[in-house]
Amino acid sequence: MKNTLFDRRSFLHALGSSSAALPFLTGLPGLQAAPKQQAKRVIFVFTPNGTIPDEFWPDQQGEQAGDLKLKRILKPLEPWRDRIAPLRGICNRLQGDGDRHMRGMSCLLTGTELLPGNIQGGGGVPAGWAGGISLDQELKRVFQAQADTRTQFGSLEFGVAVPNRADPWTRMSYAGANQPIAPVSDPKVMMERLYGQVQDRENMEPVVGNVRAELLKLSQQLPERDRMMLQKHLSLVTEVERELQHADTSAELAHPMPDVDPDIELVNDNTPEISRMQIDLLVNSLANDMSRVATLQYMRSVGQARMSWLEIEEGHHGLSHEPDNNKQAREKLVRINQWFAGEIAYLAQELQRTADPTGGGSLLDHTLVVWMNELGKGNNHTLDDIPFVLIGGEKATNFEMGRVRQFPKHTPHNRLWLSIAHAMGHEVEHFGDAPLCAGGALDLRSV
Repeated sequence: MKNTLFDRRSFLHALGSSSAALPFLTGLPGLQAAPKQQAKRVIFVFTPNGTIPDEFWPDQQGEQAGDLKLKRILKPLEPWRDRIAPLRGICNRLQGDGDRHMRGMSCLLTGTELLPGNIQGGGGVPAGWAGGISLDQELKRVFQAQADTRTQFGSLEFGVAVPNRADPWTRMSYAGANQPIAPVSDPKVMMERLYGQVQDRENMEPVVGNVRAELLKLSQQLPERDRMMLQKHLSLVTEVERELQHADTSAELAHPMPDVDPDIELVNDNTPEISRMQIDLLVNSLANDMSRVATLQYMRSVGQARMSWLEIEEGHHGLSHEPDNNKQAREKLVRINQWFAGEIAYLAQELQRTADPTGGGSLLDHTLVVWMNELGKGNNHTLDDIPFVLIGGEKATNFEMGRVRQFPKHTPHNRLWLSIAHAMGHEVEHFGDAPLCAGGALDLRSV
């Protein structure tokens, strides 16, 4: 079996393109050595510390898809009302060592119990890392084993304000048992991973400037669709570079190293800008077919992010522990979760605005976004009724969108991962803890 990526690079070199230009060209449909099959993609998005259930779960107003009445938290997703599917009744039924935050985070994508260890949680038995591979990495493994789905990176792990520490509260991706994968929280580091050296730090010459003339010359040989995609690609990378350069020279926007102390964890006002840069880079990497699997992790479980851009000075985790009758804390938690929903809406918007390089339609048509949390509700630490929301991906998965899907209480989330694995073409019999897969994949197509 030929290596598709190697053939593609040889093909592009034959056109006279340099190695520096390759990251901008490999996803263009017109420059493929062989036609691509329509891609299937998945993005797992994590936000922490539970939700406010009666301000989160929408009401189903009728029998038709899209007949949803969105509550305040999901209101930013109103433009995508007919393309979302909130899933009720899904829970994390994994037992074993560790507190619920630890199990909620590190067992979330793995579907396996935590290994024995000496990391002490809040009242639980000390634990270690997760005991198996996470679904994102399993799908990466499957895609990378096939020439027609293999990509340059396989998967990309993005972070936003994830603290500089490693423990079961900060990791959701695992290459295997006891093999946590750290997300990249600095857009400059991710930019350099995708495109090489972002800037010559002596003269601040952006990497796009070094290859722009070459790419513009080559674009004259491209079909119109490829020219438009290349121009959008260059414009986005140039804009991210501009923002990064501004961050280097602005005291207010300098990207901070996240605080390692969970009791004084601070997130600076530039977190919204960091989030948008990371989303732009994520969408751009999919559009250039650098990866078909990605994770986007906001902060961490038990995180005490202080979201001053929302005029909230208290730590997120502390607020999530306040009783239900604390109206001020409740309103602040609604605003925090609304902000997360707004970032998901921006991700959906950018996916919708971007043409799929492997076929017709937009990236959103062929990309399933899975928004998830480690808890159902913060102040009681429940692992029941976790707020899972699916967005987009109809053409890739055939999942029915625009409806609240109600499953029996205590339905194991392992069965949801089976459904997504099958939708991505991976017909595995179980994922994670096999007994929790009893009943098989969830039917996400029938009402």
